[in-house]
Amino acid sequence: MQRNLIIIGIIVIVVGIFWPWLSKLPIGKLPGDIVIDKPNFKIYIPITTMIIISAVLTFIFWLFRK
Repeated sequence: MQRNLIIIGIIVIVVGIFWPWLSKLPIGKLPGDIVIDKPNFKIYIPITTMIIISAVLTFIFWLFRK
């Protein structure tokens, strides 16, 4: 458990350092992401982004398990 928390912490730090460059990636603006924008109301449902992130994390955890 301690090792996992340390790895998660390192990942968060690395993402924080590289955030200016990572925010320019088109993640979050993919086809299939639903955006409803009306006056005084905005809802964002990132369906495609969530599926891609889930697949990538599943693959990474699968690699660590082996």
